[in-house]
Amino acid sequence: MGWTFKVHGGVVAGLGATLLALATLTWLPGSLPLTGARRLTAAIFALLFLIFVSALVRLILTGADKRAIWLAFRCLPGKVQLSLGALALWEVVLVIFSTATEGNLQSAEVRDGRYVALDTTPYARGTVMISQSRYQDVLERDLRTMLAIPGVLSLGAAYAVLAAGELRRADGAVVPSDVR
Repeated sequence: MGWTFKVHGGVVAGLGATLLALATLTWLPGSLPLTGARRLTAAIFALLFLIFVSALVRLILTGADKRAIWLAFRCLPGKVQLSLGALALWEVVLVIFSTATEGNLQSAEVRDGRYVALDTTPYARGTVMISQSRYQDVLERDLRTMLAIPGVLSLGAAYAVLAAGELRRADGAVVPSDVR
């Protein structure tokens, strides 16, 4: 596998692990300083979009089917497989616990000195006033979701890049049948 695949996969996997760690930290008591950082979230999504698209392009250029991609992933070193598998498991647990504790409130903000949030309960959609503690909970839940989604996408991109690199390596190692 070429060094560009290793660097690309490593950076994307590291970014995914960092985002999942930050999403996990939203469960700690107290408020996080990142809850008001909407520009940071937009920058994460923009950067991840470029990384994810380039990973998919690298995978598409190999021309392999799903089975070959899975077999290429299985040819990666065990530590890499274990790391990506552990991060994927962490992501599944994070999403399950996040959705299990999630309420119907989202997009909390302060309007005229009052805390409001969008209530997404069926047949009762609208803006409702909430307490300051509930406001902090909604902000942290929104932040958890906004960090977990890019984390999941970056793990998928790491899988795609590393599998594409392994496919490229395997294709380069094959000797054509007409050369003897």
